[in-house]
Amino acid sequence: MNKEFPRKIHIIGSVGSGKTTLAKELSEKLNIRYYELDNVVWIRQKSGDIRRTDQQKVDYLQNIILTKAWIIEGVHNEEWVEQSFLNADLIIFINTNYYIRIYRIIKRFTLQKLGLEKSNYKPTFSIFIKMFQWNRYFEEISKPNFYNKYGKYKDKLLVVTSKREILKKSISNK
Repeated sequence: MNKEFPRKIHIIGSVGSGKTTLAKELSEKLNIRYYELDNVVWIRQKSGDIRRTDQQKVDYLQNIILTKAWIIEGVHNEEWVEQSFLNADLIIFINTNYYIRIYRIIKRFTLQKLGLEKSNYKPTFSIFIKMFQWNRYFEEISKPNFYNKYGKYKDKLLVVTSKREILKKSISNK
């Protein structure tokens, strides 16, 4: 890793792992724009989200990757995201405890339903149930898949269990 803090950062983790919170904090501290991969997948509209085609996703992500500095965060580790991992100076894998993620899913949904937390989607009961399914899928399928596919980037991979750990390790040195 460079002596200077990386300018191209990819953060990956399950739903409720702290990806977005970490991305926002790093973005503010480092003055680097952050991007949510969900917003690469979806065109957000008041009338409802529209899924981008595979080519549109790749093109949109490529435009981000070509910029001088970025923070990309998301759960995705499919082929269309590979260029982000390849071009990142630092990949942060947030490996938050499974049960902590469950608690955060419940807390997030409750806050969103009460109007105390903003979301990019309508917080329906259906989405709430899907978050638990996505969390389990990440634990059983996506996490091992990530290590198998992207373990080759171990020289720029930092695995942490919380955002506090990465902020303490990396930012405090600057």
